[in-house]
Amino acid sequence: MYDIVLINGNVFYEGLFQKINVYVEAGKIALVSIDLYPAKEVIDCEGNLVIPGIIDPHTHFKLALPNITSRDDFSQGTISAAYGGVTTIIDFLAPVNNESDLLVAFNTRLADAKPSLIDYAFHACVMNPRNQVEGITKKMLELGMNTVKLFTTYSDSGRRTYDNEIKELLELSKYHQFTVLAHIENDDLITLSDEYTYRDLPISRPTISETSEALKLAQYAKETGGNLYMVHLSSGNTLAELKEKFNDIIHQNFIIESCPHYFVFDNSILDREDGNLYTMAPPLRSKMEVGLLHSLIDDVDTIGTDHCSFNKVDKDYTQLKKMPLGIAGIEHSFSIMYSLFGDKVIPKMTENVARHHRLYPKKGIIQQNSDADLFVYQLKDGEITHHHGMTDHEIYQGFKVKGEVIMTMSRGKFIYRNGKIIPHQGHYIKRGETE
Repeated sequence: MYDIVLINGNVFYEGLFQKINVYVEAGKIALVSIDLYPAKEVIDCEGNLVIPGIIDPHTHFKLALPNITSRDDFSQGTISAAYGGVTTIIDFLAPVNNESDLLVAFNTRLADAKPSLIDYAFHACVMNPRNQVEGITKKMLELGMNTVKLFTTYSDSGRRTYDNEIKELLELSKYHQFTVLAHIENDDLITLSDEYTYRDLPISRPTISETSEALKLAQYAKETGGNLYMVHLSSGNTLAELKEKFNDIIHQNFIIESCPHYFVFDNSILDREDGNLYTMAPPLRSKMEVGLLHSLIDDVDTIGTDHCSFNKVDKDYTQLKKMPLGIAGIEHSFSIMYSLFGDKVIPKMTENVARHHRLYPKKGIIQQNSDADLFVYQLKDGEITHHHGMTDHEIYQGFKVKGEVIMTMSRGKFIYRNGKIIPHQGHYIKRGETE
């Protein structure tokens, strides 16, 4: 007898929705079948969608900046995630420039993540790791991390990694089969004038800074054969240029992630009285660029939120230099993207993420022997009215959506059901090679 069976659901199975039953036992999907077998608990999904748990590959919970820490910690942040059908997150270690500090950063982050409601993994993160690249990557792999993030900007805070080390990381990534994540902006084209207000963010960090640097790193990926993953692509212009010049490596060894806010908002929102709440890096782009990004959605491999939450008072600065950049978004990411793009977005938030971040087939798919991570989504017209994170505002307030999450399951246990969160202990996931 199985532990649980979900019946009468429209299950996203083998790439499409099917009327099929999902059997759960010992935290795993034990069987997917049209046949009905006994189970201790029968869940009638009443025709609603049953979808693999969302994997958010880009979160910043309890992110410590020089003068402030992001508001959502791993407890409240993952509670908010569960309301949105997210069952796994990948967060970041503090940036380091040597392997000893990497171990310290890892142990610190493990302690931070202990209250997590859902499963979690980590990306290593480097800052100007001169003469330390090989040692860092060796330690990273020992700790079960197959991704390392670098910044091509933020030289003012010492976080920038320079071209020689980028190439070295890419060469090592090919040999050791890990992935280099890159925050891609041309540092030389970014200006940080004391006179800039938050409304000048698109001038401070223009599209050309992203596009030119993305093309340069794509060339490095092509030359080295390394594995490169561009985080939070912001502009349709950048994607169009990459398609034109590097179509042979896109979706191969150059993977592209974008975020819901780049599809929903354009930079005219910065002119609003509350425009300071819509600030992040890279910034929001022009209406034309947003439209182009929409038209190129098929060329985006994954969706992450870059969730980094702050309260109104935290962003209550006119001067851009003083303002922490980042927004919340994990709770509504699926509803937003599904309402915009329908079924095609599901793999970009589940299976594709699992494959590119070495969580597949444990995560990201409904199939036998995978973790029983899934959520039930009820199709109906509605709008976003609130959230369950720690911040005092919701930037997606009033956004029209086509459904809502009504149940979320992590490793065979319901963590959100009947409008309530059910206590659960998330696990740290060591990541291995793809199948």
